[in-house]
Amino acid sequence: MDKKATIGHITALITIVIWGTTFISTKILLTDFTPIEILFFRFLIGLLVLMAIYPKRLGIKDKKQELTFAGAGLCGICLYYLLENIALTYTMASNVGVIISVAPFFTAVLSHVFLKAEEKLKAGFFVGFIVSMTGICLISFS
Repeated sequence: MDKKATIGHITALITIVIWGTTFISTKILLTDFTPIEILFFRFLIGLLVLMAIYPKRLGIKDKKQELTFAGAGLCGICLYYLLENIALTYTMASNVGVIISVAPFFTAVLSHVFLKAEEKLKAGFFVGFIVSMTGICLISFS
């Protein structure tokens, strides 16, 4: 592998480890904070890190694009983490992790349904899904 691919794989692995620990850390935080407080502090930390990495603000090109980004952020990020935090108040972190791990499957299926011309589901998709679910079940039940 070349250097760029190796760096990309290492970065992806670090991201996966950090993402995987959020279920456990959020479950621990729920003893002292509400789901909304955790969401607020997570976003505040994210904002501060992004401002440190890229302090220059992006300009608004048009209102429609800005509303699209705001809607995507609300639905795709804010609601996701809020519902994840609420779910962790009712069940174990491993259960939430398993449920979340099925999300890419549903994303692909819904893309296939709504974007028929663009998304084709092939045998490799289903084989990959079965292999990943088998791994998740083995880890969860061991």
